[in-house]
Amino acid sequence: MAKYDDEYGNEARASGEYQKRGGGSALPWVLLVLVLGIAGAAGYFGFGMYQAAVDQRTAAVKTSEEATGKLHDLEAANKDLTEKVKGLETEKGNLSAQVQAKDEELAKLKATYDSLNEQMKTEIDKGEIRLTQQGQRLQVDLVDKILFDSGKAEVTERGAEVLAKIGGVLAKVDDKAIQVSGHTDDSPIADKELQARFPTNWELSAARAVNVVRFLSEKAKVPGKRLLAAGYGQHHPIATNNNHEGRARNRRIEILLTPEVEFKGEASLSAAEAKAGAKGSTVPAKGTKPAPAPPKKKSARR
Repeated sequence: MAKYDDEYGNEARASGEYQKRGGGSALPWVLLVLVLGIAGAAGYFGFGMYQAAVDQRTAAVKTSEEATGKLHDLEAANKDLTEKVKGLETEKGNLSAQVQAKDEELAKLKATYDSLNEQMKTEIDKGEIRLTQQGQRLQVDLVDKILFDSGKAEVTERGAEVLAKIGGVLAKVDDKAIQVSGHTDDSPIADKELQARFPTNWELSAARAVNVVRFLSEKAKVPGKRLLAAGYGQHHPIATNNNHEGRARNRRIEILLTPEVEFKGEASLSAAEAKAGAKGSTVPAKGTKPAPAPPKKKSARR
């Protein structure tokens, strides 16, 4: 019995020691599981944070690229605006120069007007000459009787005096074209001898304009390159032809000063053309087509 108890007791003790040893070896496994769990959790959350960081970096790169693109667009727009500003400044300078040139031109034309008004005061007071200025155009209207005898194209002695004074002023004008235009009333040429030289009023008006141009060029020394002769006949009246006063106003010589740009494309009459005009050829005005000669009828010449 005692022997049994000893053996049993020894087995029990051995079993207890074994159990104690077995129970002590479970702790590392628990710790390992805990460590692995913690590592897994850390890895999971760490990957999430890494992915978030990657996403943030990608978004930041995209934002930076978009900002860079906008910056380039703004720089291009700024360059265009800078070029436009330079262009506008250049245009402004050109316009200012043009305005200044216009002002100077108008001042010179006003001086010419004042000079003609002073030189021709007597004739202006008598109504034989009229001066008008409109913008950059200056016009001198002379009734035919102070330059020509009735039905004639040759400048009279009195006409030479008048043209000499006018020419003295015009010779100083260096920036204007000067067109001399002959005009008549609507009365046809009645004198048989005159008809041989001037079949119609076209020839008479052209010959008068040519002779005035020749006088201004040859006697008054107005540069010929600035002069143009034109004959309008009776086709540009400024008054009625139904009474004596109106017909007298329509028989006139107009001297028109215009900017040189309006004169481009126009050619002054050559000496041969002037001679032909004096002999009866038609010299139509700019843009004017010669009209057929009116039927001849008996009428008292002015």
